[in-house]
Formats: sequence, C-alpha cells, structure tokens
Amino acid sequence: MRGYQLKIVLGGLLACALCNRAAAQQQFTADKVIAVVGNSMVLYSDLERLTQSLIDQQKETGYTSGRDPRCEALEHLIVQKVLYNQSQIDSIKIYNERIIDQKVQDRLNDETEKFGSLAALEMYYHKPIFDIRADMKRSAQEDSYAYEMENTVKNKVTVTPGEVEKYFKRQSKDSIPVIPEQYVYAQIVRYPSAAENAKMRAQERLLELRERILKGDKFDMLARIYSEDPGSASRGGDVGTVTKDMMVEPFAKAMSQLKPGQVSGVVETEYGFHLIQMIDKTGSQYHVRHILIKPQYTQKDMEEPYDLLDSVSREIKAGNLTFEKAVEKYSEDRFSAKNGGIVSNLEQLEFYYRGMVDPSEASTKFYKENLNREDLEALQTLTPGEVSKPFAAVDTHGSLLCKLVMLKEVIPTHSANLNEDYKQIEKLTLAQKQQEVFDKWLASKIEGMYIRIDKEFHDCDFQHKELLK
Repeated sequence: MRGYQLKIVLGGLLACALCNRAAAQQQFTADKVIAVVGNSMVLYSDLERLTQSLIDQQKETGYTSGRDPRCEALEHLIVQKVLYNQSQIDSIKIYNERIIDQKVQDRLNDETEKFGSLAALEMYYHKPIFDIRADMKRSAQEDSYAYEMENTVKNKVTVTPGEVEKYFKRQSKDSIPVIPEQYVYAQIVRYPSAAENAKMRAQERLLELRERILKGDKFDMLARIYSEDPGSASRGGDVGTVTKDMMVEPFAKAMSQLKPGQVSGVVETEYGFHLIQMIDKTGSQYHVRHILIKPQYTQKDMEEPYDLLDSVSREIKAGNLTFEKAVEKYSEDRFSAKNGGIVSNLEQLEFYYRGMVDPSEASTKFYKENLNREDLEALQTLTPGEVSKPFAAVDTHGSLLCKLVMLKEVIPTHSANLNEDYKQIEKLTLAQKQQEVFDKWLASKIEGMYIRIDKEFHDCDFQHKELLK
C-alpha cells in the first residue's frame, strides 16, 4: 500500500510541526522556497519544523521508515499542497471552521508555553503574533481542504463480499489481526423523574446570567466562570466560526436569528441549556460564543429510578420477569429499547456524525476501552445471563441516569475470521482498496500539475516517483 507508512507517522505531525522545544535554540535562517506546487509554495522553514517533529516522533515511538527524515517530510508537504490545489480546482468545501479555529488556538497556546512568552515566539518567527496566527490558520485550512479532497476520492470506493473473502484468504497466518476481548450486553435505563425540576433550576441560573450580561457583565467572563462546556469555557465560550449544519437544530435556529452583539434567550438542546451571543456573521458563517448549563440532580432525585430498577432487578433474578419484558416496560433509552435492550454504538455514531449514520454500520460488540467506566465495572462482575444491581451513569450528552445491565456474551481474544469478524475484515479490505485507488488518483494529479522541487532534494527517494518529473 503505497504511501501508507508515511501517513501513519506523519498524519498527526503537521498540526504540531511548530511545537518543537529545540526550535527556540536554533539560529534563524533566511527562508526560501524549496518547492512550488500549482499555486502554492513549500518553504524551507516548513520543512525544517516538520523534519524535527518527525525525528522527535521517531524517538518517542521507536518507529522509523528507514528513509531520510527530510525527504519524508518534504514528500508529505508536497502531497498536501497537491491535494489542496486539486481541492480548489474541484471546488471542495470544508465545514469545520470551528475545529480549525480550535486547532490554531491550541497550537498557539502550545507554542507560547514552550517558548515562554508571546514576545519570545514573535522573536523566533520574526513576525508579530497576528501574522503568526494568520499563518497557522492558513496552514490549518489548507490541511482541511487536503483532508476533504482525499476523503472525497476514498469515499467513492466500495468493496463486494467476494473482495472481502479474497482479501482475507490472501493474508498469511501471521498477518491476520488479533481481535481483543469484546462484550455484548443489554441495559434498562431510567432518568430521574425530577428532571423537570432540575431543568427549571438550570434555566433559572441562565436567566440570572443573562440579566447580568444585559446589565453590563462581560459574556466571556461569565462563560469562563460558569459554562459547563469543557471545549469552550476556557476561551470565554467562543466556539469559533460555524455553519448551521454543524450545530444541533435548536442551537442553529437560535444562533441564526441573532445580530452581532445580541444575546439569545435560554435555548434547550440535548446537551443542556445555553445562552448564545453572536460575535460576527458573514453569509452562512457564524462566529458565536455560548454558556452551557446542565441540569444537576440531587441524591434524592436519583432515589426514585434507583429504587425502581432495584425492584426490577430482584423480579428478574426471581424469575418473575424476563429482561426483555422489563426493557419493553421500563427502559427509557430510545436506542437499546427497540432491540430488547441490546446496546450498540449507534448513539455514539449519531452523536459524533450529527445523525448522518447508516444504522447497519453500528456494532453491538464493545472492546473494553470503548465502554463507559461504570458499564465496564458492572459487566466485569457478571457471568453471561446475569443482571447487575442498579448504578448511576451518564449518557452520550452527559445527562445523569440510572441503569441495569445484563451481560450477554464475552467474546474472548481470537484471530479474526469471516464468520465472527466480517465487519472488521471488510473495513481492512476497504482501507486497502481505498489506498490503492487514492494512490493511482494522486499519481495522475501529480502528472498533470506544475511541480518544481529545488535541486538540493533531487536525490530524495520519494515514494511517489512522479514528483521528480
């Protein structure tokens, strides 16, 4: 699989290529262009930083491709520029401005911490901080376009059952993956009946904060103090620039109705309750900040669902009630209740992919590391068919709940086979075919794109030989 090892090592390095401890001690060298790709340039300074990051990564992991790190880093930079330029030709769109802004801020924070101060950072780059930030954002945007371009090509690839079987039969015994221990289980979920009281308390708290903002308190200051969104609270609630389709519907609707500087009323989503402030709006792009408050439950609020499930557990263990009937009668989990209580990762997939998920992609088999700590602890005390005592946990959105679990099956560690692990093998087959299709596509784009590489690097052993045309 051409280019595969390069991607494994370098995939996450470009984002932190500016974060090297040794960089502060390096003497400043006048920058120069070492490669031109379409309308883009690769600078010597970019290569030096990514090369150092690659070397640091190799020291940490012990993995090395055996190639010259500078040549390996340069090839990665050039390929990224090819993908970026092609994305502009193909009018590829990106929808993750919020993520880009977060990455830029994280990089800037890391840089400042490593160099000791903003002044030291500016001295190293010979630029004011706003230019450094602009360069970082431009780089992050190009990476996002490159990522979307690659995904656009790969997402068109499919595999047939025949291809999956053929792929598996070609594997040597030593290359067949080992599947770690997996759990299959069912659950009965109850939420506190006092949810309305808890919601009312959360709304009242936000209304108090809104009143303070309208009287002159700074929204960002209150967000830092009170917001329960760990991703934005430290930034004064700033979620960056987003589009409506990136946010859940109630948030998007309220956000779109605001003018710059305005503060919304209390908005309820599955995450809790929000105040939203519009910072700036350009077309379909919204720059907003928010304060999130989640309903908080008291010990007394949790007693009712706990007592109910304790009674249900005893009825099941006494043989007076089947687990499936109990699920049908009592469970409030809209995902597992439809399937006899059997838990799948569909909820997590819908959460992360904004509902754009094929249910057939969901799995009912969980590795230990994919289970909630509370679920795992309960399951490890059970044998197949046993039911746990009730315990408290949280759902994907962070809402408190009480549940019972029944262990259905523990699948021991084993070598993958087509009967038990078809989906995993299908994913491996697809990944290999996607890489092959992508490499052929990339080679054709390299052939048709203007690329000039400094003679200093003509001896590099690039995996994509067509780069030195």
